[in-house]
Amino acid sequence: MILGLGNDIIDIRRIERTIARYGDRFLDRVFTDTERRKSDSRAARAASYAKRFAAKEACAKALGTGLRKGVFWRDMGVVNLRSGRPTMVLTGGAAEQLKRITPPGFEARVDLTLTDDYPQAQAVVVISGVPVKGSEASGA
Repeated sequence: MILGLGNDIIDIRRIERTIARYGDRFLDRVFTDTERRKSDSRAARAASYAKRFAAKEACAKALGTGLRKGVFWRDMGVVNLRSGRPTMVLTGGAAEQLKRITPPGFEARVDLTLTDDYPQAQAVVVISGVPVKGSEASGA
C-alpha cells in the first residue's frame, strides 16, 4: 500500500550558485557525510548534489510534513543498496514521521528514482507499507 508520494525538480544551476556562494556552510547543513563523499567524487558534482536535494524535497513531501514538524534536511539521506538501487535512510524527525504513517503490521519501504538532464534534476519518492511476515496484514 502506498503511504506517501513526493516528487521534486530543481535547476542544477541553482545548486551550483548556492555552493559557490555558501560552500561548506550549505553542504554541511543539508547533506549527510555519505552524500557529501559520493557527490564530491563525481565529475558532475553540482548535478549529484542537485539530485540529492530534490530527493530530500520529494521525501519530505511523501512523509506529508515538508521540512517542518521536526523533519530536517540531514534527517533524510540518499544511499545506494548493494544492487546500486538508490533509497533513503531516514533518521531523527523523518524516521519518527515514517513510523507514525506506517500502520501496525507493516514495515515501510522507500523507493527512490533520480535523474538529471542539465540544467534540471528530478527525484520521485514512493513510501510503501509492506506487510510484515506473520502479521495479520500479511494474511499469514
